[in-house]
Amino acid sequence: MDLMKIIQTLVLALLQGVTELFPISSLGHTVILPDLIGWGDLTGGTACGGKSCFLPVVVALHLGTSIALIIYFWRDWLQVIRTLLTTARTRKVSKGTNEWVSWMIIIGTLPAGILGVLLKSKLEALFSSPLLVSAFLIMNGSLLFIGEALRRRAEANLLTFSAKERESKFRSLSSLSIKEALLIGLAQSVALIPGFSRSGSTIVAGLAVRLTHEDAARYSFLLGTPIILAAAVLEVPALFHQTAFPFWLIILGMVVSGIAAYVSTAFLTKYFEKGRLDPFAYYCWIAGIISIVLFLTVRA
Repeated sequence: MDLMKIIQTLVLALLQGVTELFPISSLGHTVILPDLIGWGDLTGGTACGGKSCFLPVVVALHLGTSIALIIYFWRDWLQVIRTLLTTARTRKVSKGTNEWVSWMIIIGTLPAGILGVLLKSKLEALFSSPLLVSAFLIMNGSLLFIGEALRRRAEANLLTFSAKERESKFRSLSSLSIKEALLIGLAQSVALIPGFSRSGSTIVAGLAVRLTHEDAARYSFLLGTPIILAAAVLEVPALFHQTAFPFWLIILGMVVSGIAAYVSTAFLTKYFEKGRLDPFAYYCWIAGIISIVLFLTVRA
């Protein structure tokens, strides 16, 4: 067994598991890093019989991430299933209930799911341009920074209110409207472009409709799960047409990716109770600028 293949799989697994939930773009990192460190056989070489084995392997790692998210939020997904069964029977659902939240999760996944199918071939072409993805990573940092700045300004305007009044200005997931769920779901669609973060775009959109950091992050993770899972399932057949990576190694990568995703979710769920998006914005700017410089000089 080629030791390099094991290293590549484990590095990509850890990268995918961590960056999928952190608002710093997992796809952006998995496009940029292999090219920067000379793993050209993954992104466009001959390791897979003349075809790139990058997408099938990365998609398999996404499957591990989605399974970890389902396990972490199993109560929420159990509630979604119950809601579907209950609604099919009663044909009604009341706003402000757990059933309403379940429907907001379902509705919020629609924009990214539809656009992902319609634009699949055009979006995949971006995977061959790490320099462009680096620029998108910088733009992602700007999105996070602007979103957090607007949030802080809104909070500053509430300083004259009492603690109870300030709390009333923020909303829970159960108060979302169908229009707002669709808008947040549309924001998630931006992350179909490598370099833009799925969690980052949806958290910023959630903050824009006055969700708390905690609820915006939770909704973001819940919205991302079906999209990640669906994309992974659709690409699984491609795994059987590549020979560079043994199936057992891909399974190992999925497990590592899943564990990393589970730990990241637990950390971020706690972090966003009070944490800000600014540190992630700074990271995206620095990583994107350094990547562009390296691509234009060292890798030129």
